[in-house]
Amino acid sequence: MRVLLVEDDAMIGDAVELALRMEAYAVDRARDGIVALQAFRAQRYDLVLLDLGLPGLDGMEVLGAMRAGDDPVPVLVITARDAIEARINGLDLGADDYVLKPFDMGELLARMRALLRRKGGVARAMLGNGTLTLDPATREAGGAHGPVRLSGREFALLQALLIRPGAILSRSQLEERIYGWNEEVESNAVEFLIHGLRKKLGSDAIKNVRGVGWMVDREG
Repeated sequence: MRVLLVEDDAMIGDAVELALRMEAYAVDRARDGIVALQAFRAQRYDLVLLDLGLPGLDGMEVLGAMRAGDDPVPVLVITARDAIEARINGLDLGADDYVLKPFDMGELLARMRALLRRKGGVARAMLGNGTLTLDPATREAGGAHGPVRLSGREFALLQALLIRPGAILSRSQLEERIYGWNEEVESNAVEFLIHGLRKKLGSDAIKNVRGVGWMVDREG
């Protein structure tokens, strides 16, 4: 999953970015409102983490501009503004959820998972298609060989496929979900990860549609 992190505080931003990368998110970091909007308009994101007190453009202005284009990407506001009026205004502008600073990283990650499930039209915590299962909280997958733990990038790739079983994702679409800015895209990384997932979950776990991309079967 690719996340846009908009946070100008160096200490908080560094800590959140590190935690997200450790949880296998591809992270792009913007430190002011203008750069945040430029990134948002140039790249497709699965979720936005948005601070409100930003230089350049205030976070509320950024949120309003994002929603002006009717983009449904989930926006989780992370802010020190605890006044109820600020939260009401943000929700009315289109924020999906709020986390107040200082926050627990575990809570932030849980709220992100909840928003991503809602975006994918999935209420349950576990992802699956009847044959494969994936627990985003533990990074544990189940397949033909029983439950296994996945590496960060194996998890990110399988999650992208299981969010929409039956949908074919191209190499570039998968790379977007496992690499952020300033991360070098390794040659044949997608094929290498899929090979590893098939060894762990079964040879039929992920199907190749020649010349198009990869998919997992629809729920059966």
